[in-house]
Amino acid sequence: MWRLKVADGGNNPHIYSTNNFVGRQTWEFDPDYGIPEERAKVEAARENFWKNRYQVPASSDLLWRMQFLKEKNFKQTIPQVRVGDDEKIKKETAIIAMRRGAHFFSALQASDGHWPAENAGPLFFLPPLVFCLYITGHLDTIFPGEFRKEILRYLYCHQNEDGGWGLHMEGHSVMFCTTLNYICMRILGEGRDGGKDNACTRGRKWICDHGGVTFIPSWGKTWLSILGLFDWSGCNPMPPEFWFFPSFLPLHQGKLSSHSRVVYMSMSYLYCKRFVGPITPLVLELREELFLHYSEINWKKVRHLCAKEDLYYSHPLIQDLIWDILYICAEPLLTGWPFKNLRQKALEVMMKHIHYEDENSRYITVGCVEKVLSRIPDFIWVGEDGIKITFGSQAWDTSFALQALLACNITNEIGATLKKGHEFIKESQVKDNPSGDFKSMHRHISKGAWTFSDQDHGWQVSDCTAEGLKCCLLFSTMPPEIVGVKMEPERLFDSVNIVLSLQSKNGGLAIWEPAGALEWLEMLNPVEFMGDVVIEHETVECTVSAIQALVLFKKLYPEHRKREVDNFIKNATKYIEDVQMPDGSWYGNWGVCFTYASWFALAGLAAAGKTYHNCLAIRRGVEFLLNSQTDDGGWGESYLSCPNKKYTPLEGNRSNLVQTGWALMGLISSGQAERDPTPLQRAAKLLINSQMEDGDFPQQDVTGVFNKNCMLHYAAYRNIFPLWALAEYVRWVPMP
Repeated sequence: MWRLKVADGGNNPHIYSTNNFVGRQTWEFDPDYGIPEERAKVEAARENFWKNRYQVPASSDLLWRMQFLKEKNFKQTIPQVRVGDDEKIKKETAIIAMRRGAHFFSALQASDGHWPAENAGPLFFLPPLVFCLYITGHLDTIFPGEFRKEILRYLYCHQNEDGGWGLHMEGHSVMFCTTLNYICMRILGEGRDGGKDNACTRGRKWICDHGGVTFIPSWGKTWLSILGLFDWSGCNPMPPEFWFFPSFLPLHQGKLSSHSRVVYMSMSYLYCKRFVGPITPLVLELREELFLHYSEINWKKVRHLCAKEDLYYSHPLIQDLIWDILYICAEPLLTGWPFKNLRQKALEVMMKHIHYEDENSRYITVGCVEKVLSRIPDFIWVGEDGIKITFGSQAWDTSFALQALLACNITNEIGATLKKGHEFIKESQVKDNPSGDFKSMHRHISKGAWTFSDQDHGWQVSDCTAEGLKCCLLFSTMPPEIVGVKMEPERLFDSVNIVLSLQSKNGGLAIWEPAGALEWLEMLNPVEFMGDVVIEHETVECTVSAIQALVLFKKLYPEHRKREVDNFIKNATKYIEDVQMPDGSWYGNWGVCFTYASWFALAGLAAAGKTYHNCLAIRRGVEFLLNSQTDDGGWGESYLSCPNKKYTPLEGNRSNLVQTGWALMGLISSGQAERDPTPLQRAAKLLINSQMEDGDFPQQDVTGVFNKNCMLHYAAYRNIFPLWALAEYVRWVPMP
């Protein structure tokens, strides 16, 4: 059976940690682990997912949950409650449901204080890792039999009914992921017509029926060139000389978003080296399977091709013109004498930056797209749907989990859980800035920040920092004998310094680094299937997290950088009001979508002192949420809202419990209980009646997103937000 290990450094002498691996989560397969009954439960979970994969594509993340509940011998002792159709919610009933959820969720806490969880969804993360291991000859070592079995399970589970694979687990089939996953199956040993339910045959048919592999987007062209299935001359140039551009130019590497910068460093290096892996018999077979006449392809004519199914951002004419100039004029010039020496120097500079990023993230890197091979276990996750690549959202999930549990106000029952969580948050704060002259490496300060995952990751994230700061501030007001020693003021000040440093001129905050590059640079977005990737952009969610953190900080430390904090809150609040949509909602960049951001916005405005009576933005936001409530009392928004930038309800006007929790908390923060508690009562009834026998909540639609068009599955959300919403309901809504 598979088993999750926590805070375990393993026996790899080449990796190291800044905090003894607190927050690290890795999986191992132990053939002797588990009794027959437990193995039967795992198989039943796998079979159940397979049967329902088209209805609920997101896994319930059951394997580690079964393990933890068994190890802690958890049994739900609080009786289940229900509210009748015509019955009003009694306070006792709401408290019981809340306590049941809190006790169940507390049992899922890891030994180091964090809450493990899957954070996955995109279907282009896993195949490139398999490609790398195949090319380097380490596939059998890193992914032996049981790993291969679970990787293939994941590919089968997320193949669409039409035979293709989507950009993410809920998406329509696209050329990019269908091609990558087809090749992945073949590398892992499936024959050209093999795979469960004829997976290979169906995948190949989809590719052929939609124009063929030459229509794969640019990232796919790069990966196929590395594999030897495409020719580098069929790719647009990625000149490393860009790294010599002076900083006063609008297009400068330091002005790119962190992810774009790191991704394209590696891609540019491989492009310039024209690296191609071993041309194995399998590669030759794949050329025949995926192309009609491989040797006859005019590669330079396929550079701009992209399947319509993949196309989210269509390149403007000016971008294609730039690519053509680089391809026809610049590339021949830069690769010949005397300029080839300049290229070599550019590659050396680029490799210096790559090594710097590796070392300062303890080889975890900023994200799994840019991943290096020494920390593969940190990105592997195992669910009932198989092995997938996960981002790792330990700090993010835990900060929300702790705030939800604190809102329950049952410290006497879950004090030990809160104390462990507090210790994890403190241990996860980044203690130092990046090494050396980090500004010359285009890095921002990080001392005092929290990352998305664990301390070793090292990359400051604005909203993770704000949410971590909020937790530490809340714990600092509680008895240390219950929740542990509070964080030292100097470390709180470091966090405040990070938050203040990330505000843009318009008052908003971006996610990783200060925004400020010119917006027109997004016209040069080379990624056809995602949006807003070139530069950093301010978001409602990051801005609100910062407002809430600094408002709380100001109450506890009113004189620390008083003027700066006051100005920050004032400008951030104005930003929230300025970016409200015409229908009263706000667009969500990290959650689905208008419901998510509207919860944040209403809570942020309320924290800043705005009310329903003195703030038009709040009144319009409340109206939006009330108008989008479903017949069963909940809220349900489709992921399609994100790419389309237009509110789209779930098919059949279904509700989603996570989104219901968001909307309920947004309305409560706006004072809805004082005006008309009926919508709140309907939402709370849905949450209470949806709770499962053990205190869990059912897994439903995916609720996370990034770069407009790619969805993320936050498996812990289904526990955190219904629980948090019930806690706020108990606190603020009058009940008999």
